[in-house]
Amino acid sequence: MHFLYPAFLFALLSLAIPVLVHLFNFRRYQKVYFSNVQFLKEIQEQQSSRRNLKERLILASRLLALFFLVLAFTRPYISGQHTANAGTQRAISVFLDNSYSMETLNREGSLLDEAKRRAKEIASAYSMNDRFQLLTQDFEGKHQRLLTREDFNDAVDAVKISPQSRNLQQIINRQQNLLGMQPGANRTIYIVSDFQKNITNDQPLKIDTGTHVNLIQLSANTPANVAVDSVWLLSAIHRPGESEKMVVKLHNYAGENSTKIPLKLLINGEQKALGGFVINARATQNDTLAFSGLKPGWQRGEITLQDNPVTFDNQFYFSFNVKQQMPVLLINNGTANLFLKAVFNTDQFFVPNNVPDGNVDYAGLSTYPLIVMSDVRAVSAGLSQQLKTYVSKGGTLAVFPAADPDMVNYKSFLEQMGAAYPEKVITGNEKVSALNLQNPVFKNIFEDFPTNPDLPVVKKYFQLSTSSGSNENLMQLPGGQAFWAGYSSGKGKVYVSAVPLNEDFSNLPHHALFVPIMFRIALLSGHDQPLFYSLGHDETIETTPIQTSEKQLLKLIKGNKSVIPDVRQQEGSTLLYVSDQLQETGLYDLKKQDSIVSVMAFNDNRSESDMTYYTPAELDKIVPHESGVIEAGKGSIKDAVSRTNLGVQLWKLCIILSLIFLAAEILLIRYYKADKPVLLQTDESTPIHTLG
Repeated sequence: MHFLYPAFLFALLSLAIPVLVHLFNFRRYQKVYFSNVQFLKEIQEQQSSRRNLKERLILASRLLALFFLVLAFTRPYISGQHTANAGTQRAISVFLDNSYSMETLNREGSLLDEAKRRAKEIASAYSMNDRFQLLTQDFEGKHQRLLTREDFNDAVDAVKISPQSRNLQQIINRQQNLLGMQPGANRTIYIVSDFQKNITNDQPLKIDTGTHVNLIQLSANTPANVAVDSVWLLSAIHRPGESEKMVVKLHNYAGENSTKIPLKLLINGEQKALGGFVINARATQNDTLAFSGLKPGWQRGEITLQDNPVTFDNQFYFSFNVKQQMPVLLINNGTANLFLKAVFNTDQFFVPNNVPDGNVDYAGLSTYPLIVMSDVRAVSAGLSQQLKTYVSKGGTLAVFPAADPDMVNYKSFLEQMGAAYPEKVITGNEKVSALNLQNPVFKNIFEDFPTNPDLPVVKKYFQLSTSSGSNENLMQLPGGQAFWAGYSSGKGKVYVSAVPLNEDFSNLPHHALFVPIMFRIALLSGHDQPLFYSLGHDETIETTPIQTSEKQLLKLIKGNKSVIPDVRQQEGSTLLYVSDQLQETGLYDLKKQDSIVSVMAFNDNRSESDMTYYTPAELDKIVPHESGVIEAGKGSIKDAVSRTNLGVQLWKLCIILSLIFLAAEILLIRYYKADKPVLLQTDESTPIHTLG
């Protein structure tokens, strides 16, 4: 047995008080008249023995009552699992899960309300001198300090639901960082959560030596839940008035089929599509929604489905830009290529800009979704580096070599982007043998592909090298030689042709396929911002270059809420750091002063949508042996916390024993009669003094 406050044992000196009272107790005498003193000795002996027994029993009761009362104040305990240095100040870190899943209802109300009550019960199990840290999913700076019990309880009351979702190792690392700054303190960690299976990857936790982790699992129901996991548009470039198709990925997280789930698509507040879907248990399903009638400008989209009782993931936001026109940069050798000029002048949607290779504005390259380079004999080192950066950030580059290219120069230019380069000229009449109809460029071009199509005829061409990058042939010659191929490079694409746009090499510039292929390459190009971002995951946002100054700050605005992100400029783009400033889903306007630069959509982290939980047995396998799981039943967990980390507390038992012995003293005084009546012959004339 150990004592939490052993210094209070000095109070045992107070046991001398009842002893002194017993020894120096002055007794009253009363007169008893006897007719014969012959029986005096017998009466004295009989009364003295009974009285001595009574007084000793009373003295023992008083001593024991006082002893156990003093012992109660020393807080005796039997050592528990983590009671080393129990007399020192303790540092306790309590993580209170406030993710969306904690909105789930149970018999106690919401899980968040129960978690708050459990956190306060943990604090009440410790002494007033101990210090507490409160941590939530938000990882707020104000929670990186130790609090008194009263301040801790006030902080718990202020916790609200958060869109953040951290994994278990991140949580423990954060708690250990603060506790590690408390040298000599007894460090204990509590995690109060429903413990969804997304909270960990089933790997054992890494816990510092001397730190004890206790998992307190709240009992939660497993409701049915269907959510929109993601969306994407089939068209890369969006033109005013054209038909659009959007793919919606639905996920049924429940163990039973969901039927007739109503889903509604809104664009700029106007309903564009409506449907009902059936999804099998634990399955995902992609459904396509068609809509049209879009006007130029930013489109604010929202998908809404009706699914109860879990509602936090019933909305999904997205945004995209419908462009009035599309700029295309045409780099030439000083003379505009007539064939390219004719192609992009046939449709007013395209705005071509012909520029000589020595007069390219490097700073403006990122404003062009597509750059086409033709007839350039040698690419300068500066232009080569800038085009590489442009492609790596998502741009699309189409290369048509000159009739007499510098082979070494083209090799260094294209090889750095993982694309094939011309090696030598092959002369001989040949015909393109095949089209790669699986390539996205050819989708939606042919209603019915003929058996014997009319394909370009080649008089001579450049043999392209074998590239180490990802090769997607558009057209190929007999023997598998690439005629026109696409290569992935970074986030962008490079298309390389084996022939220049010259009639001496082939009839490609006049062929019926040339215009639709160039249009498809243009429409598939671009590096627009994503349709949506996820709160808690996308803390860094990359957008097109935005020039700012000290007086021209960028702001993310939604209604009355305004966030000023940290802005950093890098080559070809602008980076916005929002960190944890955004706490609410929805559509935000990115404004530069009063003008809207773009519209950005933010959604919740869909990992919270999976309402499956660990069992206590599964959690035991995750935590190390020196840690454990405390199951939260209907009653208080205060006693369980005390037993686990403070040992078996005996002070209550001491109080009970003290009260028992006080009661025994009262009963002895009241009901134990030392003067038993004795029948004697008396004479009133003879007074005898006896103890009264």
